Order: sequence, then C-alpha cells, then structure tokens
Amino acid sequence: MGKRSSFERRPQDKYYTPEAAVRPLLPHLKPNSTFVEPCAGDGRLIRHLEAAGHTCHYACDIEPDDVRIPKRDALEITHVAADYVISNPPWQRGIFHPLIEHFVQLAPTFFLADANWMFTKQAAPYLRWCSKVVTIGRVKWIEDSKMTGKDDCVWYLFEKDATQTVFYPRVP
Repeated sequence: MGKRSSFERRPQDKYYTPEAAVRPLLPHLKPNSTFVEPCAGDGRLIRHLEAAGHTCHYACDIEPDDVRIPKRDALEITHVAADYVISNPPWQRGIFHPLIEHFVQLAPTFFLADANWMFTKQAAPYLRWCSKVVTIGRVKWIEDSKMTGKDDCVWYLFEKDATQTVFYPRVP
C-alpha cells in the first residue's frame, strides 16, 4: 500500500484498521462518544472504538465486507446524529476529498490517512477545516505480514469552524 510500494493495491483501498492505529486517536475523543463510520469495510474500526467505550450509531460501506454493514454510498448520508464521523476512508484523492467536503458539514470528522497528504498543493483547500493532526507513524495494514506500510499515517480532524491546526506528535 502506498506510493513507494511495488505491491498491487487492494480494490476500494480495503486496508482494515488495526487496533494499534486507533490507540493514538482515543485521547482525542470525548469519553463514551458516539460516531458514524461511513467506510466501514469489515467493521474492524467500529469494534476497536466500541472496545474503548464508544458507540457506533450508524455504519455503511459502498462494498461492505460484513453482512451486518449496509451497502450505501457514504455521500448519501445527509444527517449525522452522533458526536463524530470516524473512518479510515479510501486515500484515493478523488474519493477522499469529496468525503472531507461532505462530512465536515455534518459533524466533526476524524479521517485516518497518509501524513504526506497535508504537504501537497491538492490538500490546501481542505486544510482550512483541519483542526487536529494526530500522529500514528507507520501502520501494519496486513496482519500476517512482517512489514508495515511505507507511508506515515495520521488522524485528521476536520471541523467546519476550525480556526487553527494543532499537531499532536507521536507518543511513545
């Protein structure tokens, strides 16, 4: 996974969120918060967040990998009755950018993505909504692999009323 990899990418960027990638996010969530997961895949991110005391109010995926997750385009969601939108969306910019634009209007939105994105020209229009960057580091996306991904990752918090971006470095 990533731009420096010779491996073929998985369709729909299906890289399930490991628990280690969720841990840095937890201190940034309100205790016992509620969330919507619009790119739920197999529900792994939901399970990690619920194990930490948070509650998923709704989940969907355009191509779900769990029969309990409804098949739905995330951009069809018009209302979020939860504290946050939290997701590991596809990183393909043609999908990622519309998701930011859409969900920032509905609720504070945490998206897991590559850290390098924030340094690109194409990120500039979206950074006005970025209030937090929570560092993760490299993620081991494939459980049976001995390797981690080649991209450093972060959680971005997008909020429509963001006034500044605060960077949270990696904690040992």
